[in-house]
Amino acid sequence: MDQNETSTIEYESMPDVASKATSKTLSLLDWVGMSDIELPVILPQADGEPIRVSAKAQAYVNLIDPHAKGIHMSRLYLTLDNYMGDQPLTRETLEQVLDAFAESHHDLSDKAFVEFSFDFMQKSKSLISDNSGWKGYPVIITGVLENRKVHHQLQVRVPYSSTCPCSAALARQLIQQKFQQDFSEKPDINIEQVYEWLGTEEAILATPHSQRSYAEVKVRIEGSCSEFPISQLIAQIEGSLKTAVQAVVKREDEQEFARLNGQNLMFCEDASRRIKNALEDESDYTDYWIRVDHVESLHPHNAVSIATKGVNEGYKPIP
Repeated sequence: MDQNETSTIEYESMPDVASKATSKTLSLLDWVGMSDIELPVILPQADGEPIRVSAKAQAYVNLIDPHAKGIHMSRLYLTLDNYMGDQPLTRETLEQVLDAFAESHHDLSDKAFVEFSFDFMQKSKSLISDNSGWKGYPVIITGVLENRKVHHQLQVRVPYSSTCPCSAALARQLIQQKFQQDFSEKPDINIEQVYEWLGTEEAILATPHSQRSYAEVKVRIEGSCSEFPISQLIAQIEGSLKTAVQAVVKREDEQEFARLNGQNLMFCEDASRRIKNALEDESDYTDYWIRVDHVESLHPHNAVSIATKGVNEGYKPIP
């Protein structure tokens, strides 16, 4: 008997508890699988070479055989390893992964779930100066196979700046009062005097409060697009808000950022409505869920607004 025959016999004699044992407690389970699986993911780029990111995945199937002791978790891992190492993550790839999950558990499951989370790095140009810098956006791509149909979801988190409209109005009032105080006894003031006064620290004695804020957006994707439109969704969110945070700023960029904040005063309600309007006309997004958090500089708590598209059996506006 050679060494290969010995290895085969030893392998076949190993106990397989998951396949042969039965559960003493009979019950169905919603999801069983693995989380925090480390693996590379290749993202296709419409205008360039695909990029590779370091991701963490979750992989699950349901368990509809109440007698089964468990699922075959290694089959989930091996499927991910087979698909994710060498080919781009597209909607088609996601469907192939879910189909493979289901096929490998056809006698135990009728649903499958997979999720990939990673930071998407994107280079952005400065507002005015000829500079650019990198920004990272947390991204989650999810697929669910249920009733023989796959549902695709893309989620991004976008930071931006928000300036309080109420605080801006109160600051303007104080500046008006200061102007009246300084010029009430100077009837013959001219434009040059006012111009010089406006440039002093004593004149602008109050400024509105602003804060770093975050928009978390989920979209369900259908239609003809084969890729997950990460850059497009980020651009739609930042374009609607106008005050995206900046990676590299010179003085001219900081001044332009101040102008954009002053021209786009926002409560959290305003921000979520802006994003909602930007997503409403996108035909590939069959549903969306929006949450904006304004991390208040005035309060120790955040201001939050949540909005959904409002479709039947769609996202629920739960915090």
